[in-house]
Amino acid sequence: MIETARRKAMIERLRAAGITSNAVLAAMETVPRHHFVPPGLEFQAYDEKALPIGFEQTISHPYTVAVMSQALDVQKGQRILEIGTGSGYQAAVLCEMGAQVFTVEKVPALAKFAADKLSAFKYHYVTRTGDGTMGWQHYAPFDSIIVTAGAPVVPEALLQQLKEHGKLIIPVGKREEQVLTLYLKEKEGIKKMELENLKFVPLQGREGW
Repeated sequence: MIETARRKAMIERLRAAGITSNAVLAAMETVPRHHFVPPGLEFQAYDEKALPIGFEQTISHPYTVAVMSQALDVQKGQRILEIGTGSGYQAAVLCEMGAQVFTVEKVPALAKFAADKLSAFKYHYVTRTGDGTMGWQHYAPFDSIIVTAGAPVVPEALLQQLKEHGKLIIPVGKREEQVLTLYLKEKEGIKKMELENLKFVPLQGREGW
């Protein structure tokens, strides 16, 4: 199939760009990204670009999904909270890697779209519609938290809902550009590691824009 060839080409491009995690590459080669974009955009699904999914939201570049997933070093069975479900693609990749995924989306129509897609592929996940900047205290603590929208500051609630040795990956900065940053929660405090400059849609919510 054409989509299979495009998916393989995407994986080779990600390898060339520095993605080394075999688990991430295998998951992204398995998940049919073209099913997580709006009708009419399927032919662009494996290109290195963000695509509109409605409501001023996007599905992130494949490289962005890969680099964030790789930074979390996902292990099977880990509990991962995703803030910003979007079309469900990042959640699908995490599910494919064996994580227990909890995902929050602010836009009800997108939450339904993502839930329908994830269910169609028989991924196991828990989702709700609401303010992701508050996290999801009911299921905390989490091994990792991934935020798929740019924030002006790091929401304190998310740091509090991490386990010890847990990881939070989030783009932080201005509306126009953010620094993808990894936070590690250790007994002695929070360690911070800046990864690279990227651009995301704004994070909406009490501790967002």
